[in-house]
Amino acid sequence: MIHKFVKFVLFDYLCTQNQFVMEKSFVYGVAVSDYNFTGREAETKRLRQNFEGGINSILISPRRWGKTSLVNRVREQLRDSDILIVSLDIFGCKNEYEFYNMLAAAVLKQTATRIQLWMDEARDFLVRLTPKIAISPEPNSEFSVSLGITPETHNPEEILNLVENIAKRKNKRIVVCIDEFQQVGEFADSRSIQARLRSAWQHHHYTSYCLYGSKLHMMSKIFQNRSMPFYQFGDLISLKKIPTADWLPYITSHFEDAGRHIAEEQARWICQTVDEYPAYVQHLCSILLNMTPEGQTVGDEQREPAVMELIGTNETLYMQLVEPLSSYQMNLLRAIAGGIRSGYNEKRVRSAYDMGSPSNIVRLRDALVERDIIYSEMKQLYMTDPVFALWFKRRFC
Repeated sequence: MIHKFVKFVLFDYLCTQNQFVMEKSFVYGVAVSDYNFTGREAETKRLRQNFEGGINSILISPRRWGKTSLVNRVREQLRDSDILIVSLDIFGCKNEYEFYNMLAAAVLKQTATRIQLWMDEARDFLVRLTPKIAISPEPNSEFSVSLGITPETHNPEEILNLVENIAKRKNKRIVVCIDEFQQVGEFADSRSIQARLRSAWQHHHYTSYCLYGSKLHMMSKIFQNRSMPFYQFGDLISLKKIPTADWLPYITSHFEDAGRHIAEEQARWICQTVDEYPAYVQHLCSILLNMTPEGQTVGDEQREPAVMELIGTNETLYMQLVEPLSSYQMNLLRAIAGGIRSGYNEKRVRSAYDMGSPSNIVRLRDALVERDIIYSEMKQLYMTDPVFALWFKRRFC
């Protein structure tokens, strides 16, 4: 009896702690949900409709704009629906069959109970394998699946059609959400692999796919290039920044919840300083919150120290980013940091920033885009990371 009481108290304590972690004032560096999620109403509605309608979705944006948080939010909204959602992150995949192993394991694990895994769902698929399934004795605990799929055991079509076959057997719709999908573009013979994936997935009626990743240029190459297999594979959702108007009530209310105060003017300054970049809005808010004693109000004198702390947190990464750049590449960055968005071929611009010939500028642009240091929007160039832009301007301009 005492043992059961201790277990109950411990469970209640852990739930309380989990709730506290979930409701930290500002969260950055990880996916956010519930209390820490703001904006994205239109994108949430659109993605949910795609999931419910069996429409493939592709999310494209610079890194840390909230793609994973958006997908997780829709997944939570559909938790009690008849739609099964399978999620996997393939960042660590180095080749085609590593991807197949990760995909199959995620599908099997997230669409079946431990008992079903040995019975209906995977019986035909596992017959040529000796899978390793680690199961805890606790009834509600997680379990892991390791398959060891090779070209000798399965051909790609069997693996790629596994989820559709499971969906048909269950008579349910499944959405497969794949994060860091740009890794497929790094595989050897990537174009052929993409063609195999597209060829199989385009015939799935019970299964749809949500594909997204953190490398903007690679995702754009895979999905927006007319010559690539995944061109027009589904609904392409290009995420925009979360507008300041959506941030203001979020920021002010979270400061109030934490026993501090911030004027709308200061909240607006935060958004403008980091160019409405979601992760940095949260990070700068967190710094200012920690600088402000309980019961006090954020003041102008805290602005510069907060920005310096934000820059300092990332300075080592930024130094590593610019170390391999050529002088010409640095000069193009200086032009962008100076507010020049286009017209780099003009003689006065090339002379002012010493960027060489017009043909050289194309090479400079492409090299920096490939490194995800800059991105192009409406034929204008921007630095991908606004805090990197702040640091670069202070240090090199």
